[in-house]
Amino acid sequence: MDMKRDYFEDVQLCTSGTVVFWLAVLLAGLAVFPFLARNYYVYMANYLAINVIVVIGLNILVGYTGQVSLGHAGFFAIGAYGTVVLMTRAHLPFPAALLLAALIAAAFGFLLGLPSLRLEGPYLAIATLGFGITITQVIGRLEFFGGRQGLHTPPLTIGPWRLESDRDFYCLLAPLTVFLCLAARNLIKTRVGRAFIAIRDAEIAAKTIGVNLLVYKTLAFAVSAFYAGIGGGLYAFVLRFIEPEIFTLLMSIMFLAMVVVGGLGSILGSIAGACLLAWMDLQLRNILSIPLLGPWLEQLSRNWFSITGVSNIQFIVFGLIMILIMLFEPLGIFGVWLRAKKYWKTWPF
Repeated sequence: MDMKRDYFEDVQLCTSGTVVFWLAVLLAGLAVFPFLARNYYVYMANYLAINVIVVIGLNILVGYTGQVSLGHAGFFAIGAYGTVVLMTRAHLPFPAALLLAALIAAAFGFLLGLPSLRLEGPYLAIATLGFGITITQVIGRLEFFGGRQGLHTPPLTIGPWRLESDRDFYCLLAPLTVFLCLAARNLIKTRVGRAFIAIRDAEIAAKTIGVNLLVYKTLAFAVSAFYAGIGGGLYAFVLRFIEPEIFTLLMSIMFLAMVVVGGLGSILGSIAGACLLAWMDLQLRNILSIPLLGPWLEQLSRNWFSITGVSNIQFIVFGLIMILIMLFEPLGIFGVWLRAKKYWKTWPF
């Protein structure tokens, strides 16, 4: 058994030479990827990275603290609109606008965390759901935010560096995603992270030993909303245009599905779940163009259903994936990884 003898063994990033080697391979692969891949795959990598950022933040709230949220599309919208408005109306540079918009999202997260002191389970889920719907409705009715017409993003510059292509944006997004992943991992190893886990495992016991529920529950919501705000601000520049209809309830459900599929309470699981479902979301939007499968689904839909429903087939696929994972692997993709690692450590016995 892999026993940890002191705190420093628990917090160190690389526990062996093997981990150092594969981490170096991963970072090198991320560095050369935009120069070897076609532009569409670079765009896809940007889309996946943004989902990774948001899902890691949501996992801090749901997986590590045990609080349910169905309103993260609202924080995502605050980050997107906040970044664009601060750049166009307040004329702030992109880094300052992105950080300030994320802090505004964190402030809303703090306020939304206050009801979690009295609500839990489905009641808290409904409260967060109402918040997410309210935010998009308010934004859509204010001309200050472009109303239903939406907003175009301004030119993206950081000092003398002008980011015009998906490859340029990847060079900013990839290091930021790696940094936020490491920051979340380190946060969980601190006293704050241990308090989150204590609240998740036994709230009454945590309060008994001195964990301040007001501080740590609201902090969990604020940190999670901050990550969603960062993701929203970056997402606006991936699309180059934002409108209220983008930030729907389905977006919040997708974020939560990524957490569950990847594995609750796992940073690696968040990355895996976000990458898998975000990639499937992009691929299944054009499901009719997939060889063999597309024509078969079109014929099936014409004979038995409506052809307009084929475009929503990804939600059926996502639902089946979640049902299968809950039945056969409640720990998600991270649970599959743990089983595989345990198998190869004990092979062939």
